[in-house]
Amino acid sequence: MRRPAFYSRSPRGPQDAAAPGASAEVESAQAPTKTPRPPWQPGRRSFGMLLAMIVAMGGTGAYLWPRHGAQALTQKDIDAAVLRTLQTQSLPSPAARAAEIIRPSVVRVVGYGTEKTTPEAKTEKRGRNMAKGKPPEATDEVPGKQIERGVGTGVVIVDKGVILTNLHVVAGAESIRVTFADGLESPATITALQPENDLAVLQAQKLPDDLIPATMRSTADLMPGDQVVAVGFPFGIGPSVSAGVVSGLNRSFRSPEGKQELGNLIQFDAAANPGNSGGPLINMDGEVLGIVTAILNPTQQRTFIGIGFAVPIENAATAAGSPPF
Repeated sequence: MRRPAFYSRSPRGPQDAAAPGASAEVESAQAPTKTPRPPWQPGRRSFGMLLAMIVAMGGTGAYLWPRHGAQALTQKDIDAAVLRTLQTQSLPSPAARAAEIIRPSVVRVVGYGTEKTTPEAKTEKRGRNMAKGKPPEATDEVPGKQIERGVGTGVVIVDKGVILTNLHVVAGAESIRVTFADGLESPATITALQPENDLAVLQAQKLPDDLIPATMRSTADLMPGDQVVAVGFPFGIGPSVSAGVVSGLNRSFRSPEGKQELGNLIQFDAAANPGNSGGPLINMDGEVLGIVTAILNPTQQRTFIGIGFAVPIENAATAAGSPPF
């Protein structure tokens, strides 16, 4: 507690400044008669000063009194504290941190038009209906009204609204809409195509205030066993996150209809399903390594059995006119 300030006594009056040559008799005559105090009875001012000195000395003594139990921290103490923190607090996983980094750049892509009747379109439609709690064969078709023909994912690579996705997500769509991470919906148009890699480049017409593009990373040093995360909208649910590893490189994939063969693909085992198409495959730093484009399934069910494929980002970047790494 801060101590109150001490003030000095007031200056003496003119009578205190008498000439040094004045006689003792004059001083004696002018001085008032004082009643002597017993030696055991101090004056009021002396008592107050004495009490203040005792208090001050007591406070100083308490401060200077040696403190028992105080101990300097050692490296062992610090290591124990860090270990205790790690044991008592849950830290986000590497996959969770990576997904949080890419989240602002991931968009939902929907192609609208008349409903397709191909087996693949029917399978995707059943999946979307079940995800929404509807009967598998339910239909929203209304005469004269456009419906969702395909739902996929995209990733923003330029803050002006340039989006990479799969060509098969938007192929044949009469109109395209994208939904950004903050919920903003915008019409989008196709500005470039790369059919040999099943890639399309979209341009959104409306943009969020602070659009964050993804960071792309070369796959030159990518190895089987490296951890990866796939982010997208499987069956329209999302954004969803799945984690796994790179299980192979330079793979080839032929579509179930045999219409197209893709090469130089990244094989991975993070779960992917219809709707993940066009979404980013990222590393643990949230950097885009490729664009998820296909899943391997010997049947016509188009569901994940453990093998997915992604187009390397080097190929995807060239589709958007970006120079290779």
